[in-house]
Amino acid sequence: MSMSESPRTVLVTGAASGIGAAIARRLAAAGDRLVLADRDEVGLGALADELGASAHLVDVSDEQSVGALASRLDGLDVLVNSAGIATETSLDDADLDLYRRTIDVNLTGTVVVTRAVLPFLRESSTARVLNIGSVQGLQAQAGVYAYATSKGGVHNLTRALAVDLAPDGILVNALAPGFIDTPMAVLPDGGTEYETDWFASVYLEHGRLPLRRPGTPDEVAVAAEFLVSASNTYITGAVLPVDGGLAATF
Repeated sequence: MSMSESPRTVLVTGAASGIGAAIARRLAAAGDRLVLADRDEVGLGALADELGASAHLVDVSDEQSVGALASRLDGLDVLVNSAGIATETSLDDADLDLYRRTIDVNLTGTVVVTRAVLPFLRESSTARVLNIGSVQGLQAQAGVYAYATSKGGVHNLTRALAVDLAPDGILVNALAPGFIDTPMAVLPDGGTEYETDWFASVYLEHGRLPLRRPGTPDEVAVAAEFLVSASNTYITGAVLPVDGGLAATF
């Protein structure tokens, strides 16, 4: 058991696929009791059946939706805020409704969920919060200003929460994944951005990505498992890149 003899209760948002699903699987394998939340009913149901977890259809940006989930909890030890959307657009062609939606889900949703479950976390002796940011919250890339802004906000929100919640014994950290092979990377033709000539030229041939390959969701989940574990007793307010060295280059 990762923190005590009794299973911890862990809520993972954005759990239906990608990084959220990988984290849920890894923590379930460690003996934790999972509560899964997402808007993808099919993916969510499949993972819940696989893990024997409870599943909840939730829009993290909607306070009523999140409140309904919180009302069904009877305790919580770990929160993983993994729900997110990726959008790309130039500033000139910006759809402000899409911009607002990106901020609402990626940043405001993290606040909404954390606030809703905070009373449970304060009652836990092993409380941990893990937010999923992005390397694009550390560095800028053309055409993703809404996404980059939202993830940069998640990083600074993580630091602010770490300071505010330290007196309660709650550790708050974030991961900043780089290029990870998830459904977010799938292109309209069914391939992924990592199979394009652009990616090979910019990130592989010219060394922008030192490990020269995209990561897997489980490689992110390994880092997540440590940050929410009993072994982590003194790391809080950290934003850890899991990016194959991308943030170390320029």
